[in-house]
Amino acid sequence: PTDHIFAEENGLVHDIKDGNVWVLDPIDGTVNFIVQQENFCVMIAYYEEGQGKFGLIYNVMADELFYGGGQFDVYCNDKLLPVYQDRPLNRCLVASNAAMFATNFHSLRDFIDKTLGVRVYGGAGLSMSKVLSGQILAYFSVIYPWDYAAASIMGEKLGYQLETINGEALDYSSRQAVMLVPKAKLNDIKTIMSSKD
Repeated sequence: PTDHIFAEENGLVHDIKDGNVWVLDPIDGTVNFIVQQENFCVMIAYYEEGQGKFGLIYNVMADELFYGGGQFDVYCNDKLLPVYQDRPLNRCLVASNAAMFATNFHSLRDFIDKTLGVRVYGGAGLSMSKVLSGQILAYFSVIYPWDYAAASIMGEKLGYQLETINGEALDYSSRQAVMLVPKAKLNDIKTIMSSKD
């Protein structure tokens, strides 16, 4: 009963560094849910004094549950997910917010031009679960903490890092431009996206 809730609905915002905090997104990909009746997720993350203990992303219509992080291995249903396996950029796909790609936000399109291409799924949970499963190299979007908390915890366990695109600290309170990328590729990605050719 002393745990706190941090969620989009009803203004339930709480500092994740203060006590035990559940970060909830009951429907991620709301437009997909309404229009397509698929491609949406339920997301939960749990923090103790700012430390991510585990996350869950449930792709409802595909019946895929991603879970783990912290001290736990990361699974999709009963399949153990491997840590990130490095491969050349020209053999990878990237997921992105459509507007960021279209406007070449922080040279994002320039980076994606060095890969096999972009995929736009319309939801953070779906996109980031594809990163965690190794189908997508990285994900870029402007999202809230309830959109990224679960994937951040699981991604850390699998060799990924979630941080802001412009290098600011994650504030876990507002909407920020973020990227979930492999730690092994972080410097390369930052170099490409900071170049002004």
